[in-house]
Amino acid sequence: MRTHPFIRAVPVLVLLASVAVALEPGVKTEIRTLLISDHPAQTTPNIYVSGKVSTVLHFEQECDPAGTKLMGWEGRFERPLVGGKKVVLEPLRDLGEDERVPLLVTLADGTEHAFLVRPPRREKWGWTDHQVNVFKDRESYDAMRSALDDSLKREFKLSEENERLKKEENSVDHAFATLLVNGQVEKTPFRREQAAVMKDGDMDIMVEVFSGPGKAAAMIHLTNTYNDEPWKFREARLSADLTSHTARPFAIRMERAELVPGQSGRIAVVADQRAFESKEGLVNLALEIFREDGNLQVLVNLDHTLIRK
Repeated sequence: MRTHPFIRAVPVLVLLASVAVALEPGVKTEIRTLLISDHPAQTTPNIYVSGKVSTVLHFEQECDPAGTKLMGWEGRFERPLVGGKKVVLEPLRDLGEDERVPLLVTLADGTEHAFLVRPPRREKWGWTDHQVNVFKDRESYDAMRSALDDSLKREFKLSEENERLKKEENSVDHAFATLLVNGQVEKTPFRREQAAVMKDGDMDIMVEVFSGPGKAAAMIHLTNTYNDEPWKFREARLSADLTSHTARPFAIRMERAELVPGQSGRIAVVADQRAFESKEGLVNLALEIFREDGNLQVLVNLDHTLIRK
């Protein structure tokens, strides 16, 4: 069997995230409308922030700086800025998963609004707040206009997602990824070139790398050996430069996005030759798999020599 450049040493193939590597702030940011209710059953609204990212709260009237307080901000936030109708928050670092920082905003007429400042939600629909437009008068023109803008943005995103899904249905690469994740490698044009088995904390991991005509593929097998918590997939990225994270196109299919303790699952990724192309010719790519908390779980090297003619 001939030797390929990408199998000289396992560390070239797969790097484990033994040291947590967080996603850069602002991966997903939102401008949203928050309608405050006087109903006693309403819970304290959440504001989602990320380290080194400014979050702006915009109110219907002037804010009172003396009555606006972010509890225990020292050492965790820049000094909160209060001016006009705005309050600006900027954490010095990402907040811990369980950190909740109370915020009290007092308006010029004495109205008080309480919030909980916390890290971004980790679900697939999670976000970091870029701006939150806060309204108490739901019937005001500004409140209705802001809510309408939010609805239009959601409709546009759903339309984009539907269009993407339609394209995927007819994508050859997604079809190959589906076959791979279903264990039907023999029905694809791919040939396995390397496999590596390792353990990272509570995860047992095996990575397979495949060569193909005009394409390359990778399969990540994950087993959650932790007794208490599920493992959840957050995101996959394919790039040639880990510094800029310029995204390259790829197809992905998952057996399951969440692994309960003791459960296993597969993630298959297929990249066409176009993803490897640059002005200098074909380049190597890095496939990153992130778990729910934003930390890197697996880094796989896809060498350009995997592309067969």
